[in-house]
Amino acid sequence: MNSLRVRIGVLGLALLAGLSAPTTGAAAAEAAPAPTVEEQRLDKTVPQEILRRSGFDVLATEFGRDLDAAGSYAQARRIVVREASALWRRAVERAQGRGPEGGDLSRDDDRPLYWARLSMTRDVRTWEPGFGLSEARRAALLDALERGSRGQTDIRHPRGDHGVSGVSGVSGVRRILVTGFDPFTLDRDIRISNPSGATALALDGTVIETADGPARVETAVFPVRWQDFAEGTVERTLRPYLKQVDLFTTVSQGRVGRFDVERTNGAWRGGFGDNENVSRTETIPVADPASQPQWTTTTLPYEEIVAADTGRFPVYDNTSVTEIPAGGTQAVVRPEGPTPGSTARAGGGGDYLSNEIAYRATLLRDRLGLHDVLPGGHVHTPVLQFGTGNTDPATGSVTDPEFVRNRLDIIAQVRTILKVAAGSPVTG
Repeated sequence: MNSLRVRIGVLGLALLAGLSAPTTGAAAAEAAPAPTVEEQRLDKTVPQEILRRSGFDVLATEFGRDLDAAGSYAQARRIVVREASALWRRAVERAQGRGPEGGDLSRDDDRPLYWARLSMTRDVRTWEPGFGLSEARRAALLDALERGSRGQTDIRHPRGDHGVSGVSGVSGVRRILVTGFDPFTLDRDIRISNPSGATALALDGTVIETADGPARVETAVFPVRWQDFAEGTVERTLRPYLKQVDLFTTVSQGRVGRFDVERTNGAWRGGFGDNENVSRTETIPVADPASQPQWTTTTLPYEEIVAADTGRFPVYDNTSVTEIPAGGTQAVVRPEGPTPGSTARAGGGGDYLSNEIAYRATLLRDRLGLHDVLPGGHVHTPVLQFGTGNTDPATGSVTDPEFVRNRLDIIAQVRTILKVAAGSPVTG
């Protein structure tokens, strides 16, 4: 009887151990982290067509294969860092006419980078290597992938004393920093392209001849996600460079048929859903909130930009904001800008992430003591529109000649705006 009890006890412990032990195969796959809302859109027809018609589907496939072959976390990190940078460089080179076209999509298209990045982040997010991967290490891999594939770790301005801290750079080349955004409102039309992201690819590493001599442009692209901004992605990317540059501008897609130089930025999130379908309605969260202002202002030379002939789209100095006046409770529109003591409800650029990146970048400029010496602010591009007859997301083509022409014209006009701004004095 004692022997039988022992055998039964051992069997029970074995069964319990089996139930609690790590599993492999199908069960492990079920336990893998789920793809994000953005990543789940990848399997739709349009993203796959964009990847195929640009040749970026091959990059995503090769990345997944290399990642699966990694035998350690260190090896996986090397692969992620290498391939993230390679994806950014491939997108820049394609946009600037270097290397293979990889398909019949026009080279100026920003969408292959967006969808290829998501394919790679999904691979990392759902990957279950044999050596095990902690939540913190997976997050570190994803962070390296995001930053590297957005050009945020590839900002390479010329050496020298130029920038706001110097006067006559050894290189003789002025420095411009420009940011763009991913496509967004993809549930409305998954074919969407973002001209600000396309501009970043087209201008990265290029030189513009300005009234004060040549200027080198370096760029980076940001996600359309509230959480990334709350975690400080803008400040983390821009802080190392603002004291080194002669001009910066954040760029995003704005209104139909026009450019806007946004005069004032507000400290308010208005709640519109981001690319994860997440909404945030709150004061923009920043470090040291006790000293946080309700408004920041552009120091771009808006008068010179508006007066110049920069391209086919009109350019406006947009001064309007929405505020709750001091002592009031209701929001009102102020066409001429905020009144003293008011609370922000929308900057000139609205209350979405385009306003937020402008607010964060200009607040960082001010906190670094650069308000009076560094031209910087936000430019809204026209909405990038498809051609007549190609407006139905369900039946329309992913591209057309008018769509491409509009994007190329927007890119060219941003370049000319930068040329004007770099050759003009700072606006206080």
